Amino acid sequence: MSRQSFDARLQLKALAASGGFSGYASIFDVVDQSRDVMAPGAFAASLAAWAAKGRLPAMLWQHDAAEPIGAWDEMREDVRGLHVAGRLFVDDIARARQAYALLKSGALTGLSIGFRTVEAIYDEASRVRRLLEVELHEVSLVTFPALDAARVGDVKAVPRVGTVREFEAFLRDVGGFSNAAAKAIAGGGFKAASTPRDEAAGLFPLVRAHQRRLDRLTTSINTR
Repeated sequence: MSRQSFDARLQLKALAASGGFSGYASIFDVVDQSRDVMAPGAFAASLAAWAAKGRLPAMLWQHDAAEPIGAWDEMREDVRGLHVAGRLFVDDIARARQAYALLKSGALTGLSIGFRTVEAIYDEASRVRRLLEVELHEVSLVTFPALDAARVGDVKAVPRVGTVREFEAFLRDVGGFSNAAAKAIAGGGFKAASTPRDEAAGLFPLVRAHQRRLDRLTTSINTR
């Protein structure tokens, strides 16, 4: 299977409440780093085949078939590209909660499609391959997409935190922090927490990048 990445500006909706979001997994007529460009209508036959089966391609983490993190509820072509809408299973899958935290912070920026090329035209002069038809296998949340044309958009419905305890629960349940780290961050800010478990999970560097934002939020909660 040939995999190509097409990054698009995601419009994340009600992410805090349900893990739901929508956006574009592929943009038409834009050349990516692999010198591929997706033609309008390239997904039509594949989407029809999926519809006939009564299901949609998988939602994966970084193209890893062993790590589904949610489900797609809708996929359709429009004039811009392949529009998708789905849900992260934040209540049941730890990796989905990590994806949530990364999306919310802006550290995770793209969607990427995994597919098999059915029909394509190669232009010798431009060295660009135009994909006329593809068989869509999956759509992943990825860190490094091939097309750098746009980035993740706004996240709506940010969780409401009115107390230190609610902030602790947010850090633990959504951010994936340990109980001790969540309590330390909520009570004393970023510098108060650093545990081997959080560092091993790859989450501590994410907090480091957003230390000021977390400290401001903690201060706001503590003074209410």
